[in-house]
Amino acid sequence: MKLIKHLLDAKGRDVESIAPDGSVLDAILQMAEKGIGALLVLEEGALVGIVTERDYARKVILKGRSSEDTPVRDIMTADVIAATSDDSVQNCMNMMTNKHCRHLPVVDNGKISGMISIGDLVKAIIADQKEEIEQLGQYISS
Repeated sequence: MKLIKHLLDAKGRDVESIAPDGSVLDAILQMAEKGIGALLVLEEGALVGIVTERDYARKVILKGRSSEDTPVRDIMTADVIAATSDDSVQNCMNMMTNKHCRHLPVVDNGKISGMISIGDLVKAIIADQKEEIEQLGQYISS
C-alpha cells in the first residue's frame, strides 16, 4: 500500500499559502490562478489554518460578506486536520471521509511537507487497483 510520501514524491511538495490577514478576495484569486481548491494559512511559517472554496461559499457568499474586506482568518478552519508522510493512502482516505474534508496538509515534525487532495488519493487507489488486477490477470494466465 502506498504511503503519502510516495504521492508527494510524484506530485511535488510545493504548497500554496496565504497569511491570515490576507483578504478573502486575494485567497480566491490565488486559488483560481493556481487551479486549486485550498490554501494553507501560514503565520511566520507556522500552519495556523486552511481556507477552501467551501469556506468561501459558506462563510462569505451565503453570509453576504465582502470578499475584499473580510480577512482570511475570519473564514479559515483553524483546527487543521493533517497527515504525515508515513500515513497510508487508505488512512488518509478514511480521515477525509470521517472529517468531511477534501484537503490535508502533510506535516512532519512540525514542518509542512506538502498537501494532498481527495483527488490525489483517488488516483493512487485506482492505480493500485489497476496494478493488482494486472497481477491477478498474469497469475491466472500463467
